[in-house]
Amino acid sequence: MPGANARALEKAKTLPCDAIIIDLEDAVAPAAKPEARDRAAQVVSSRPYGSREVVIRINGMDTPWYREDLVAAVAAGPDAIAVPKVGSADQVRTIAAEMSAAGAGPEMSIWAMIETPRAVLDCLAIAEASDRLDVLVMGTNDLTKELRASHVPGRGPVTAALQMCVLAARAAGRVILDGVYNDVRDAAGFRSQAHEAMLMGFDGKTLIHPSQVGPANEVFAPDADEIAEAHGIIEAWEAGEGSGVVTYNGRMIENLHVETARRVLAMAQAISTD
Repeated sequence: MPGANARALEKAKTLPCDAIIIDLEDAVAPAAKPEARDRAAQVVSSRPYGSREVVIRINGMDTPWYREDLVAAVAAGPDAIAVPKVGSADQVRTIAAEMSAAGAGPEMSIWAMIETPRAVLDCLAIAEASDRLDVLVMGTNDLTKELRASHVPGRGPVTAALQMCVLAARAAGRVILDGVYNDVRDAAGFRSQAHEAMLMGFDGKTLIHPSQVGPANEVFAPDADEIAEAHGIIEAWEAGEGSGVVTYNGRMIENLHVETARRVLAMAQAISTD
């Protein structure tokens, strides 16, 4: 949501999404950045978004607005600060230290945007650089440009980079979100790309229009059969734990299956309460 757009910030209160990202970067013209910063801080301080996670995306470290953005964002008290074009583990550590110096509590996290070839190649180090870093966000538009690649259905030119970042997120125990889909009129294309991201292992997808929220929830939410199976696996495990081999519908169940089942139920619960 553009930080300078009061109507969009108000509209966000009604959206069944998991998080609201208030943008001070790409969606705000240079002349409007001070106004957007002040408006975002005022809105976030008033806590208007219920159980949704609230994130402020500040301008990058190489811009003249970074420092003021970071200090104002910390003072507003969002759940997280998203930083664009994070390029190294050292940058993450610097951001974390500056947040602490500005008064951020330990619960305020960093969302690091992965948007360059260097960031992809260093993604594991970035993901492990600070306990504040909770989420990696793919900046697929900038990444595609930096790779001199093309936007095509299926995203073949950037698939390897996306998979490398999913691997890094899983190795570091972080959440990872897919990038945006640019054509808000192409509902079928959005759904197809979201489904690809889900199969690839992404935890969710960043969105640019309210019309994308419902389809994204449908794609990433477990369906009724998956929820029923998850309940069945957990019940079988709890009933048979300590007895040796545990089975469910003829399949041997191990702890890894139980962990997956619990994650399925947690995802279903999170989406149902948006």
